[in-house]
Amino acid sequence: MFKDRQEAGEKLALKLKKIIKGESSVVVALLRGGVVLGKKISDYFKIPLFPLSVKKIGAPLNSELGIGAVTFDKTHYLDKGLIEYLDVDSQYIKNSLENKKKEAETLQNKFKMKISLENKKVIIVDDGVATGTTAICAAMYAKNQKAEEIILATPVIGQETLRNIQKYFDRIIPLKIVNSLTSVSQFYKYFPQVENEEVIEILNRK
Repeated sequence: MFKDRQEAGEKLALKLKKIIKGESSVVVALLRGGVVLGKKISDYFKIPLFPLSVKKIGAPLNSELGIGAVTFDKTHYLDKGLIEYLDVDSQYIKNSLENKKKEAETLQNKFKMKISLENKKVIIVDDGVATGTTAICAAMYAKNQKAEEIILATPVIGQETLRNIQKYFDRIIPLKIVNSLTSVSQFYKYFPQVENEEVIEILNRK
């Protein structure tokens, strides 16, 4: 168990020491919790930090169950196998993509930053990976931006999720691989909601 996101970010930075070298790397931190960890990593290696808004698309009767995700620029991932298994209506998917894209765009616009990922080693950071839908979507965004290498770094990930999402990344660097991950918060002693104001303060911190 991690004390908080700050501690998890520090431990991730140490684990990434052999991987991040030179100035060709960029941390892409998933808003909002991932920014706390991403800042620790970007400061440690003195590399740029880009906050990325990715919104999960939840199943019709269970919003916590991710069936897809979408970024502010409409890059999206859909878990077609799960969508088919749950028999999710195509109109629901279309509406969810549009609504969540708007939410992601609104959030992204609060943090006016533009960093090129072209030919960069991109380290996608989040505070935990449960279903993997938002992480995959972030990887697709980085690929569309012509990233040279895409790495996922996270404190905790489920074993099955790790197997399922490996193909979307050049490497996955977890601190803990657990049998079952239903809630990321259960692996932290202190896991408060990260607000927009805190993200702005973190991004402005020198």
